Amino acid sequence: MIRYALAILLITSGPACAQALDADTTGAGGAGGPQLRSSVTVIDDVVRIGDLITNAGDQSDVAIFRAPDLGTTGSVPAARVIDAARAHHILGVALHGVSDVVVTRASRSIAADAIEAQIAQAIAHRQGHDDAERVALTFDRDVSALQIEADTKAALRVTRLSYDSRSGRFDVLLDVPGSRILHRTPLRLTGQAAETIAVATLARPLARGDVIHASDIVVQRRPKYEVNANVVTGTKDLVGFAVRNAIPAGQMVQRAALMRPELVQRSQTVTIIFEVPGLTLTVRGKALESGAEGDLVLVQNVQSQRSVRGTVVGPGTVAVIGNRPHFAANTLTQTAVRDE
Repeated sequence: MIRYALAILLITSGPACAQALDADTTGAGGAGGPQLRSSVTVIDDVVRIGDLITNAGDQSDVAIFRAPDLGTTGSVPAARVIDAARAHHILGVALHGVSDVVVTRASRSIAADAIEAQIAQAIAHRQGHDDAERVALTFDRDVSALQIEADTKAALRVTRLSYDSRSGRFDVLLDVPGSRILHRTPLRLTGQAAETIAVATLARPLARGDVIHASDIVVQRRPKYEVNANVVTGTKDLVGFAVRNAIPAGQMVQRAALMRPELVQRSQTVTIIFEVPGLTLTVRGKALESGAEGDLVLVQNVQSQRSVRGTVVGPGTVAVIGNRPHFAANTLTQTAVRDE
């Protein structure tokens, strides 16, 4: 709340303020006499005697001060109020210990986001659709809440719009029918508009190899020019994939940044399944490479120290399929299961 002194009198001052206070602090002014208010809220751009002093009689509508700006609060010394009242033959005003009168100018506030929404709607219509959410605005200066007269009930509207679809530049005038302050000085805003599209982005940072789950994704609207053909826009196209490198939260994901989850990590202890006609053998091994499901990776039989390539078929599991059981013969110390 902004506070400042109401310093501009609309009338010529009468006798000195000190004399006025001396005259009005003697206990004069009964319950039916003029009484000084401690605070008041006004609607007009002027403050009248009746706003500051009760029981002011025929002089109540006389304007004596300018009101604060819309939506702000100011103060005026009691001495000046008494001085102005005496000039209009109002005597014996009871102060009741009031030294300053606080004056608030009532207003109707239109929030900045409501202003932006009105502009976005107008530009969306100019673009050939009615979805204001598809329009992102960047203003040349900060947009603040608009204060208009409290008794003005009409809706904010765009009265003039200049918009260049190629550059996105806009110049707009806004008004509220019935608002005297906007009639004198319409609200003008300039900036740039961009069409947006819905894009899946990361809700949290991910490290290399992290698998993306539905809870890791948040859909945001981004300027269309930022979204190239390599950006993954749909949630279903991200879920279940892992990321090749660390990606921060809020970032769009490029297709090249995705990979199938690695089910086998290098140096991990794995289960090797040897399959040859008529024989299946399971042994313990060590992965010499990382791989996702379906990848060929190099693994080592920890007992025979022989290495072979196999296909990743599950978490920590690699299958080696051959035509002859010659490799399996070197691992007979392991449990063998013959297919019948």
